[in-house]
Amino acid sequence: MSLVLIFLILTILLWKNKVKKPSLLDLTPYHLKIPEGFPEPIIPKDNQLTKARIDLGKKLFFDPILSRDSTISCGSCHHQELAFADKVKISQGVEGRLGFRNVPSLANVAYLGRLNKDGGVVKLDMQAVVPIEDKDEMDFSLLKAASRLNNHQVYIDMSLRAYGRLPHPFTIARALGAFCRTLISGYSNYDRYINNDEKEALTKSEIRGMNLFFSEITNCSECHSGFNFTNNSYHNNGVQDQYPIDIGRKRITLLAEDEGKYRVPSLRNIMLTAPYMHDGRIASLEAVVQHYNKGGSNHPNKSKIVRPLGMDESQQKDLVHFLQSLTDSSFIQNESFY
Repeated sequence: MSLVLIFLILTILLWKNKVKKPSLLDLTPYHLKIPEGFPEPIIPKDNQLTKARIDLGKKLFFDPILSRDSTISCGSCHHQELAFADKVKISQGVEGRLGFRNVPSLANVAYLGRLNKDGGVVKLDMQAVVPIEDKDEMDFSLLKAASRLNNHQVYIDMSLRAYGRLPHPFTIARALGAFCRTLISGYSNYDRYINNDEKEALTKSEIRGMNLFFSEITNCSECHSGFNFTNNSYHNNGVQDQYPIDIGRKRITLLAEDEGKYRVPSLRNIMLTAPYMHDGRIASLEAVVQHYNKGGSNHPNKSKIVRPLGMDESQQKDLVHFLQSLTDSSFIQNESFY
C-alpha cells in the first residue's frame, strides 16, 4: 500500500473520529427574568450566562465537595428559605469553626460591584475564593478543589459542557458566579403595589410605614435607595462604640475613617434574614428599628444620617410592617434554585 493511500485512509479515519466525538461545549444561552423596574445586570464577557454554566454552578453550590473535609457547602450557610442567608449570628465552618461576620443574603448579588460587607472582593466571579479558602469556612483551596473534582466524571463532563475545559479554579469560580447571578428577587407585595397599581397589595399600616421610610423623618431611603433598596455605599451605623474584632472597611483601605463602616445591605427579604448587623448582634427587625430610632452609638465615624428619630411605637410598628412587605415569597420557593 502506497504512503499516499495510507495517509488518505488515516485522514479519513481521523475525520470520522472527530465527527463521532464533537466538543461537549454547550453555549445554549440562559435568559434572566428581570423584574419590572430592575436594570439588566452586567454580565462579564468571559462568563456569559448559559444553562450549562448555571447547572454546574448550582451543583457546586450545594455540594460539600468544595470544603476540606467535605462537610460544608455554600448552601450550608445560604438557605433559600432565608433568602440565601442564615438564621444564626455566625455560621459554622469546617469542624464547627466560627468566623466573625453574619452571613449576607445572596439575593440580587448580580447587581453588586463589590462583594462582602467591607467591599473587599471586586467581582462576583472571584467571590468563591473567600469562603473556600478561609480557614474558618471551607478551609480548602481552589487548586485542591479542582483536583478533587477531576476525580469525578460528572464534574468533568459538566465542566467540559460549561467551559470547554476540565475542572479548574477558573471554572469553579465562574460557574458559582453564574449560578448566583440567577438569584434575582423583585416580586414582593411592595413591587405589586408600585408596578401593577395593586393598591390592595399593601395594608394601611404598610403604606404608612412606606411613607415614613421615604420621608425626611427617617431618611431611610437616603442609603436604602433604588430598586434594590441600597446605594451600595459604606457607613458606620453606630451599632458599636468600638470595633476591636471586626474593623469593617478599614480592613481593606487601612484608613482610620473607615473603621466600623460596612456596605449598606439591600432591604429586600429583610424579614427573612435575621439576625442583623455585620455580626448578627440584633435579633429582630423591631430591635433594628429601635436602634435607629434611638440614634446609635457615639463612635466618631458614625454617619450623620444616623440620629434620634423620635418615632412613637405606632410609627415604629408601621415601619416594620413596610419592611416585611419587601418579602418575595416566589423567590424563596423558586424550584429552579435547587
